[in-house]
Amino acid sequence: MAEPRAVAEEIERYVKLPRGDAERFSGYAVMALPFQSGHLLALRRWPSSSVGPGYTSIWHRTPEGSWTLYADTSPVRSCSRYFSNAAERSVETPIDLAWEDDRTLRVKMGGDIGFEWQLTLTLTPVTRVLNAMSSLVPGPLWRQKWFLTPMGRMAGPMLGAGRIRLHGLVPNGQSFIANPRRMWTISDSNASLSGQDFGPIGPLPDQAHLADFWLPQRGIFAVADVFLEPYDAQRHVLPGAAAQEIRVVSA
Repeated sequence: MAEPRAVAEEIERYVKLPRGDAERFSGYAVMALPFQSGHLLALRRWPSSSVGPGYTSIWHRTPEGSWTLYADTSPVRSCSRYFSNAAERSVETPIDLAWEDDRTLRVKMGGDIGFEWQLTLTLTPVTRVLNAMSSLVPGPLWRQKWFLTPMGRMAGPMLGAGRIRLHGLVPNGQSFIANPRRMWTISDSNASLSGQDFGPIGPLPDQAHLADFWLPQRGIFAVADVFLEPYDAQRHVLPGAAAQEIRVVSA
């Protein structure tokens, strides 16, 4: 199996959106990475998006439960389009991703944000089994909720990641379907924000979730496609419609 860096570089060059009428994203992600201090991070790198240019997003949850969504494109074209109703801030800012070796990724946001994050990926016997199983699943099954429900229920305990849901509703009201096709676990990481070190990785006392989207209790890096319900002004919320701070940070 190819190393994560090679997989990510191939995605950057060749990824295409799956077909469909949904709002679609394709790329790779850190589904979540919790820290023993109570901080939680997530990463989305979608080189291909049906709602705008490809983008990178970082999610940060404080130990007190406050969420900030960072992205290098506007909130209405990034993850805030679906999750801003549960966040205090959406911040548009440059985000730098760099592979230091085949399994080590470094993430940085400069300026007054001062964010540094390094993570090391590993392939475990469990992820090998799940990846082999995923490769055998016919494409149409990945869009069927009756199939995704038991997949999520099986994967969570197998990975030691708590609850995983592969479909449901996001905070802004849209329905989602998530298709993680290949996975690695995160064996080591360090992160800091404005000089504050997050400390060692480890599960939170209570698993975090944003509406029906549960953040795994173990660091997981995945190659994935995501499908979300098209925006409907009568039923869904866009960033800025609620009491949320939105700001732009220049490079």
